[in-house]
Amino acid sequence: MPYADSNGVKIHYHVEGDGPALVLQHGFSGSLHGWRESGYVEPLKRDYRLILTDTRGHGRSGKPREPKDYHMSLKVADVVAVLDDLGIGKAHYMGYSLGGRTGFGVAKHAPERFHSIVIGGMHPYGNKMSGLGVESRIELLNKGMEAYVADIEAQNGPMAPERRQRMLDSDAEALIASSIELRDFTGIEEVLPTMTMPCLLYVGEADGLFEGARECVKHMPNVTFASFPGLDHGQTSRRSDLVLPHVQKFLRSVVQQAAATG
Repeated sequence: MPYADSNGVKIHYHVEGDGPALVLQHGFSGSLHGWRESGYVEPLKRDYRLILTDTRGHGRSGKPREPKDYHMSLKVADVVAVLDDLGIGKAHYMGYSLGGRTGFGVAKHAPERFHSIVIGGMHPYGNKMSGLGVESRIELLNKGMEAYVADIEAQNGPMAPERRQRMLDSDAEALIASSIELRDFTGIEEVLPTMTMPCLLYVGEADGLFEGARECVKHMPNVTFASFPGLDHGQTSRRSDLVLPHVQKFLRSVVQQAAATG
C-alpha cells in the first residue's frame, strides 16, 4: 500500500495498468475503490496507467480535523505529491464531485503537471450556485456515520456491503472539517479562461450542480461538454456505461494530438 507524504499528511494511492498516466480522484465520503465498483478501472487500465488516490480525510489517507487543512491548494498538493512519489512529471486528471472540484484546483495551482482535465458533477462557483447541500450533510455527520449512511441509502437504495462498511468506518470529524471548508468556499471561477489544456466536463441534468456546470463551460476556451438527461449526482457517478464512451473518446483525442505534435 504505497503512500505519498504531502506536507506531513499521508496520501494513499494505488496504481494499475499501462500507458499514459491518468489520475482518478473520487467524490466526498468515497474512496479509490469506488472507481472499480462503478466499472471504470477495468476498461481504462487497458490504455492508461491509472493512479487512484484516496483524497485527504478519506479512505486510508490522513484525516486532519481542521477545516483549514482541506483548502483546495492542499488537495492539489496531495495529487502532485503522488505524482512526485511515482516520478511522473505530467499526467491526465479525472475527478468526480469533490474530485471534480480539485480538478478546477489543479488548473489553478498546478496546470503545468496535467495534459488534460476531466471533471464530472462539479462547477467552480461558490455558494451562489452551490447545489451541494452542505449544511444538511454537516447536520447528518454530527449525528454519526450511521445516520449519514442511512440517509444515503434512503435516497439511493442499499449499498453493497463492502462499500457500506467502508463508509461506516469513515472519520466523521474529518468529513465535517472537509464539509465546512466546502461550505465556506467562495469559488474560483476566475480560473476558467486560463484552462487552455483540453478539458471534458460532464454532469447529470437532474443534478443540482447542472446549471453551474452548464454556465462554466461558456467561459472555458478548450472544453467538451456532455450531459445526461434524467440522471442526478449519484446516478451519474455510477453510470460508467454512459460516461466512459465520452471519457475514452476525449482522452484518445488528447493523446493522439499530443503524439502528432511531438
